[in-house]
Amino acid sequence: MLPNTLFMGHQLYKLEVCESTNTEAHKLLIKNEATEGCTIITDRQTNGRGQRGNFWEAAPGKNITLSVILSPSFLFVRHQFYLNIAVSLGVLDLLHELGLAQAKVKWPNDLYFEDSKLGGILIENTINSQIIQHSIVGIGLNINQLVFGNPTATSVSKILNKALNVEEVAVRMLELLEKRYLGLRAGKLGQLKFDYLQALYRYQEPACFEVGGKRVAGTIVGVEESGRLAVEIEQQLQYFDFKEIAYLI
Repeated sequence: MLPNTLFMGHQLYKLEVCESTNTEAHKLLIKNEATEGCTIITDRQTNGRGQRGNFWEAAPGKNITLSVILSPSFLFVRHQFYLNIAVSLGVLDLLHELGLAQAKVKWPNDLYFEDSKLGGILIENTINSQIIQHSIVGIGLNINQLVFGNPTATSVSKILNKALNVEEVAVRMLELLEKRYLGLRAGKLGQLKFDYLQALYRYQEPACFEVGGKRVAGTIVGVEESGRLAVEIEQQLQYFDFKEIAYLI
């Protein structure tokens, strides 16, 4: 089953098992065998990677585990977080379409339902001068898994109380990803940023964070185009990179 897209998923590799779909995507790029939109999907990863080097837990055959190769050479390095925004919104569009109206994007690029994690995104860019030559977009999304080692994890099936066809959902994801990516390519940065903020987990809500080993109260008020999170703490606006602040749930 191929997606109804211009290029996303037209070159498709289905692997029963692999170390990591992002690793397989790297191999294809090195061999110069990948066209834009090339997708690697697997039933089982033996060494799936998440943000900050975390291990990604996924039961074989029950979830979406894939990587897409993109060539966003139209995007300056300083705007690279907009690719995170577009991809996050593409996956979020899918979740909303499936009936999870309360699904949110947790900065920088996790997918959450209420306070439970549904999925994660790992983007690895190859930079050439001031532009992005290639991007490998790794996506893990919990679909039919019901039991998790992590108590904060959940799945679409668990929330909706029904099983889904993983292949059909993956195909639809590629279609919605391409739609958001084409918006990025058309330069609709303002719209993408607006949509991302409206969908941002705990945006403009008082919350607790860990900063420098200390517990602080703050409010997320925005995201810079570089990707830094803007948080108001004790009436002062502060900016944080990916590893400088953590949510406390």
